[in-house]
Amino acid sequence: MSARIHPTAVVDPSAELADGVEIGPHAVIGAEVEIGEGTEVGAGAQVQGPTRIGRENRISAHAAIGFPPQDLKFQGERVALEIGDRNHFREFCTVHRGTAKGGGLTRIGSDGLFMVYAHVAHDCQVGDRVIFANCGTLAGHVEVGDDAVIGAFSAVHQFNRVGRHAYIGGYTRLTTDALPFAKTVGMRPAFYGLNRIGLRRKGLDAAAITALDAAFRIYLRSHLSSAAALEILERDHAAHPEVRYLIDWIRASRRGVCRTLPGRPGRDEEVAE
Repeated sequence: MSARIHPTAVVDPSAELADGVEIGPHAVIGAEVEIGEGTEVGAGAQVQGPTRIGRENRISAHAAIGFPPQDLKFQGERVALEIGDRNHFREFCTVHRGTAKGGGLTRIGSDGLFMVYAHVAHDCQVGDRVIFANCGTLAGHVEVGDDAVIGAFSAVHQFNRVGRHAYIGGYTRLTTDALPFAKTVGMRPAFYGLNRIGLRRKGLDAAAITALDAAFRIYLRSHLSSAAALEILERDHAAHPEVRYLIDWIRASRRGVCRTLPGRPGRDEEVAE
């Protein structure tokens, strides 16, 4: 079984298309593009390289994948994009390659859904099973953990991180790191509790959810500094793997963590020590 290419599509001779790949009408596949078995590229979509795409992805009409970064420092260096398996990029999604100073690589995992007009900028590192709602936008160098949700019309500032199982509500303007396992929402982002529904849907058991709930109460509602709260979590709660991840994730923050509670002054500026 070979690739099926519509007569109106344009495919560069250097592109490598695996068995079962389908290229729709007026689609464009550029140089140094590798597309894995069973992937579909819709009408008018474009994929530019160097880009490597895994198996069974769906790239809908007019998506733009693998274009150069929107960075004024970019001077045509060889930079790349890697995409895993079974992702779905809906209409008009844009995903850009990396920059030389940012590591040279944008990477997206597997089993993600990127809705209409979602954007992943240069050098972003995006995990597995993520959901980007319509117009969910990442600036450059953003890290998004597995199972995270980026809400509609939300924007994540460059170099920020979104933790595993995080839920970023619609119209959020995220300028600091968003805590894993939690809901962060708003133009002035605040912590709106544990992402309980998402955690249950992903199979976390009651013991893990209870441990995380206790950890967040200490970290966010005890009026302790970040460092003092983390000492307590390290001493009394780190045996739980999810809490261990939370502690390590906070300590790795470079831009600070969103610790604001709704209706209270923000503590976003505090970087964990």
